[in-house]
Amino acid sequence: MSKPPPAIQSLFVGQPESLGVAGAAAWFDEAWTTAIFKRRLDHPVALGTLGLAGDGHADSVNHGGPDKAICVYPAVHYAVWRDQIARQPDGDTAAAECHDGGFGENLTVTALTERDVCVGDTYAVGSAVVEISQPRQPCWKLARRWRIKDFAAQAVANGFTGWYFRVHREGRVAVGDTFALVARPHPEWTVAAANLVMHHRVGDAKALVDVAALSESWKRTLRSRVAGA
Repeated sequence: MSKPPPAIQSLFVGQPESLGVAGAAAWFDEAWTTAIFKRRLDHPVALGTLGLAGDGHADSVNHGGPDKAICVYPAVHYAVWRDQIARQPDGDTAAAECHDGGFGENLTVTALTERDVCVGDTYAVGSAVVEISQPRQPCWKLARRWRIKDFAAQAVANGFTGWYFRVHREGRVAVGDTFALVARPHPEWTVAAANLVMHHRVGDAKALVDVAALSESWKRTLRSRVAGA
């Protein structure tokens, strides 16, 4: 029996909101602005070169833009994170909330992980065409979201980062839409391999920089590392 094709399991958009209290005793409770808490969509949505209609970013320097139009996360990872969160003090309640959308992604996808997809992969999905531009770099907002200080570091360590799409052809997407691979110009550069270079194997940075489809922000970071080597 053939496996089901990769598909969109869930769709999410959100706008920045202010949370926390200025001067709070705990870092987790201090004032911050974030769009990581997104709402689920059950209807088709327009996908443009800057992302899904209705989606926004609190930090437009490090998030969003054409190279990071859509944040994608594999559904299969959530079982691992639920187990990890449940081990924290009073973690059972938080673990129950760890499901699709919990990483602030726009698309939760089935049958794809960082080991299955490559930088430069181009997919037709819905009426749109998208391309993988870079792995996601987990930041401190994930730690705030899950109240675990080293949460981003854990995602880097296990490689469960997700990735970004840029949009080559605008269109509409919906839950259940499947991904059809159109092109794979860099089969040697899985998202998992790119993560290893960025976070663990800096000596291979020059080879990754030469991948045309890689986002400009990753190229800048890697060129700086090559120059400083």
